[in-house]
Amino acid sequence: MITAQPVLEVLLPVHNEAESIAATIGEIYDTLSPRIPLRFIICEDGSTDDTKNVLTRLSQTFPIRLIMSEERKGYSRAVIDGMKSLQADYLLCLDSDGQCDPKDFWKFWDGRNHQAVTIGQRVCRSDNLLRKTMSRVFYAIYQLLYHVPVHDPSCPYVLANKQVIDSVVSELGAMKQGFWWEFIARVHRRGFSIREVPVNHRNRTAGTTRVYRLTKLPVIAGQHLAALFKVWFQTRGK
Repeated sequence: MITAQPVLEVLLPVHNEAESIAATIGEIYDTLSPRIPLRFIICEDGSTDDTKNVLTRLSQTFPIRLIMSEERKGYSRAVIDGMKSLQADYLLCLDSDGQCDPKDFWKFWDGRNHQAVTIGQRVCRSDNLLRKTMSRVFYAIYQLLYHVPVHDPSCPYVLANKQVIDSVVSELGAMKQGFWWEFIARVHRRGFSIREVPVNHRNRTAGTTRVYRLTKLPVIAGQHLAALFKVWFQTRGK
């Protein structure tokens, strides 16, 4: 179902979320649509379960633009492809696992005319200790390089206006596993205003994350650090 031009588009990267994606989309729509004309941009990323069929059915009920992929592109590429298709004045980006609470959205929306970007800060983060520890170590290095005025630059709960998205989207993609770290760094380097608001971080509604397995951590850490310095070098003059 496609509606008239929306004021807000909601971008969800989706991979193997057949069990929970209907509930996630329904909750977001029921919370936001009574007050804001919206449309979903669903970036399906090579799912191997029944996600594609579920999304096709949902597109008959909700205002959804589907971007399907037969092969796995990865989180960053999926989000970038969604950003490039933005038509509305504002873009809300969320993860599709149900950990982001749509009720927090109004904190973002009410300040949209005062900041170019608003990002969430997960006050009580529902992740394991290893993942939270890795984020804190990386954050210390990140701040030495960028001095970004936020405490949780990896939070996947972000509202930005179209000008911001159009300005940086073609440069994104250096950080394959740390997309929001890169996005916030590039936005800050370009001088856009950023605000951080506290958000509720819930347990996943179904399934488990597969990115941060213990065996993958050394490779991921190395890739993160290399990309961190690459982005710093690319943005030195901005």
